[in-house]
Formats: sequence, C-alpha cells, structure tokens
Amino acid sequence: MAINVNTVYTTVLSILNKEQRGYLTPYEFNQIATQVQLEIFESFFEDYNQYIRMPKTSVEFASRMDHIREEFQVFIESNFASAVASNVYTQPITGTPSNASAVHRLGSVNYNLGKNNPEIQLVGRREYTQQTLSPLTKPTTNFPIGIYTNNKITVYPASTGTPNVSDVTFNYIRKPLDVVWNFTTGTLGQYIHSTNSPNQNFEISDSQQADVIIAILKYAGVVIRDPQIVQSASSLEAANQANTKR
Repeated sequence: MAINVNTVYTTVLSILNKEQRGYLTPYEFNQIATQVQLEIFESFFEDYNQYIRMPKTSVEFASRMDHIREEFQVFIESNFASAVASNVYTQPITGTPSNASAVHRLGSVNYNLGKNNPEIQLVGRREYTQQTLSPLTKPTTNFPIGIYTNNKITVYPASTGTPNVSDVTFNYIRKPLDVVWNFTTGTLGQYIHSTNSPNQNFEISDSQQADVIIAILKYAGVVIRDPQIVQSASSLEAANQANTKR
C-alpha cells in the first residue's frame, strides 16, 4: 500500500510546529518528498544486491530479499518501443517531462517477430561483428541480437516488412512519480489540502513511512536553518537503519 502524501505532510508539520521551529511550504515539501522517495527507491537496488548474496531464510515473511522484490513490483513495466528505421527502435518515453525516457533500469528486450517473442541478446559493436562472421552465430528472428546505445536499440536481423511499434518490447523499472500535495489558499492565506486537484501519493510502500518522515525532517531542518532538527533526524535515521539491519 502506498504512503498517503497528506498523512506525511501533516505529520512533518506537527513535529516542526510542536517545537515552534518553523514551517515547510507545500512547494518545499513536494520538492523534498520527491527527493526522499527517489533516495529510498535507489537504496532498494543496493540492498537487493547485498541480500541476494546472503543465505535465504525459509521462514515465511522474514526474507529481506523477497521484501525488496515486492517493493519493485509497482515500478516494473513492459511497453512497446517506437520504430524509427527498419531495425532501429527508441525505448518507451514518458509524458513527464515530455519525451523523457521511461526506462530507469533496463531488464530485458524482446523481439516480437520471432517464435515465442525471444529475448534480444544485447551486445557491443565488436561482439556483433564477431557473431555475424559465423553462420552458426549469425542472428535470426528466433535468436536476435541488438546494440543498445543512447536510448535506442538496433536489432539484427532487421524487419523484412514495415517497422511497427509492436516489433520490440522493453521490460524495465521506471522511476517513482513526483510527490504532489495539492492545496487551495484559505481566507487567512493558509494552505488547505485539496482533494479536488490531483495529488500524487508516495509510490513506495507504507512500510517505508517512518523512513520517509525522518528523511524529510532532516531536509526540513536545512530549509528552516535549524541544526537541531537535522541532528535529531539524523540520529533517528541512524538508529532506524541499525535496527533494520540486525
């Protein structure tokens, strides 16, 4: 379950205002929250690399590797590439920002012209030259190869017909969407949470909520120039990480 953006923002404000240490505007919160979510999201990959080298427990619900894998699920996508030539395809794009790559971490690429949509073997230019010299390793639609550079993939063999958007499928992990706490302004100039305007919750799971709030408070201390908030949040963060890795 995703983390509710309004819950996080009101909690952060409650902690800051309890000690009358300052205020975090919606704009500042949205910027910080997006950065914090991205940092936690990136840490999943490093944690997964560490846990995959450790012996896996057989105790139900206790596997850290399975937990991290579950965190990835919402970000895994498969989409068609865009054909720009007979054998050149651009990877999927996202609308925010316009025409930016949707692929954050590439998983695999499939060639939909071969039997059972085979995976394209990604190679370098030197390896491609070596493979095409031998009839035994020469690429076919059932055993295709591709060169992946600058968000484009050049697939061999080329399509014999008109290049189509459905020729190539990218399987990848996308980045989390930017966090948005939307608001209206009250008669006294106060910020009021708006459910009529589009809000964007955190996409990481609610098991990360404590980490999110602590990390936002650390950044908030920098914004409002209160070193005590930074120090307290950093101590809580260190203690939380120590408990998690025991």
